[in-house]
Amino acid sequence: MSSPSQSITHDRLTSEEVVQFEQDGYLILRNLCPESLRQEMLAATQDGLSRVVEPVEYEADVEYPGSPPSRNVMGGETVRRLKQAHSRGMSFTDLVNHPALVNRLAQLLGPDYVMPLAHHNCIMTKQPEFSSDTLWHQDIRFWSFERKELISVWVALGEENLDNGCLKVIPGTHRMEFEPERLDDRIFLRPDVPLNEALIDTSVSAILQPGDILFFHSRTFHAATRNYTNRAKFSAVFTFRPADNPPVSGSRSAAFPEMIIHTTP
Repeated sequence: MSSPSQSITHDRLTSEEVVQFEQDGYLILRNLCPESLRQEMLAATQDGLSRVVEPVEYEADVEYPGSPPSRNVMGGETVRRLKQAHSRGMSFTDLVNHPALVNRLAQLLGPDYVMPLAHHNCIMTKQPEFSSDTLWHQDIRFWSFERKELISVWVALGEENLDNGCLKVIPGTHRMEFEPERLDDRIFLRPDVPLNEALIDTSVSAILQPGDILFFHSRTFHAATRNYTNRAKFSAVFTFRPADNPPVSGSRSAAFPEMIIHTTP
């Protein structure tokens, strides 16, 4: 039997998995992250939080339900996100260049793809007392690329479940169009609209074990509750785009450099 650090394979996605992603806009791959890298990323996360290594985003910054109203009140300096994960340790870079991840993303994005550093490239945290609810949204809503074709990779650094705020996704929404009246001013899906209510009823909870990885399309609607447990939840998140889908010049998406991923033959 292989040890946990050797359990990852270099296999490709099966044809059924490719079809599932194309149909549903998400895919969960169990135990895909090498245990050694997971442990290193978790240690770097805990160090970054304990020393508040910038750049960071605070819960108070996002003004979501449950967020402290400002950084000056109790819980106001609760970190929500450690930005620029790529710069926080080689383990993050090693993961996004690992053949098990590269080979699978190449099947979905094409043989030439890159990792934008302007979006995600972070560690998402949900703290026990002052985390917030993330409402239903598409990641692409504030991104600017020639096409809305990107894939995010969500790595569970610990257990993720309904109690601590795991992601929920709505299958197939990456292939749908949404009229403006179905969205609010912040481009969240309005739950009071009957069409949306029926759609939200089809959502799936992405319950993950440490080392599981969730792939999801940038147009897939997803949401998460706050953390109701007494332990923090940590997830490393990265986004990838086909090489022929560049960011719009002058946009926030073009404000940072990008990492070229060397795919295998």
